[in-house]
Amino acid sequence: MSSDWPTVRLMTWNVHGALGRNPRFDLARVVELIRGHDPDLLALQEIDSRRGGGDPFEMIQRELGRHGVGAKTIVTADGEYGQMLVSRWPMQDAEIHDISFLEREPRRAIEAAIETPHGRLRVIATHLGLSLRERNLQLQSLLGLVRKSDGVTALLGDFNDWIWAGSVRNVLARVLPGRTRQRTFPSMFPLLRLDRIYCRPARALMSSFADPRARALSDHLPVIADLTIGPARDQ
Repeated sequence: MSSDWPTVRLMTWNVHGALGRNPRFDLARVVELIRGHDPDLLALQEIDSRRGGGDPFEMIQRELGRHGVGAKTIVTADGEYGQMLVSRWPMQDAEIHDISFLEREPRRAIEAAIETPHGRLRVIATHLGLSLRERNLQLQSLLGLVRKSDGVTALLGDFNDWIWAGSVRNVLARVLPGRTRQRTFPSMFPLLRLDRIYCRPARALMSSFADPRARALSDHLPVIADLTIGPARDQ
């Protein structure tokens, strides 16, 4: 794809409740780091208000984007926990899908169509489970969402996918051939590529990188990618 096409910046980050290496809630520094990358679309996982310090869902929406969807998977008297998708531009047909598996931790996928100035982008943000069977069943739900759209599509989040045999990425790479490959976990000495951005067509992915400065804020590094949004092309 021509480099003349304008780009849209996506960012995904498991902020680990904004509880970094220090035993304190530090959402303000998380917001500051995100602002430095100026993402157009932002997917965050493990947002947690149960440690006190106000409502992080409300703060993130206020500070980082005009449009957003929060998927609160755990709601207790002590607070709320979950993920968010935040956009610079309006969302259409936004929907939260329950992809939970049996009695394991609740999981969600946030789906939306983003009306960017350069064209429509279908986005799915998620956080998959810790067991192989759980992830493989959640994968089937994600594939159903991906196949609903034939335009430029991005899937991003924390996939908890580190086992090669039967891995989620082997399947996703066939339907979303553009993908990031940065090592993100553990943030101090990244070994695993848990956090990824997938897209189609493959040519839409222009560049990507991780930010090692985030290692003091979370046990994951964020992944940032620039995608082109233009006329549909062959994958």
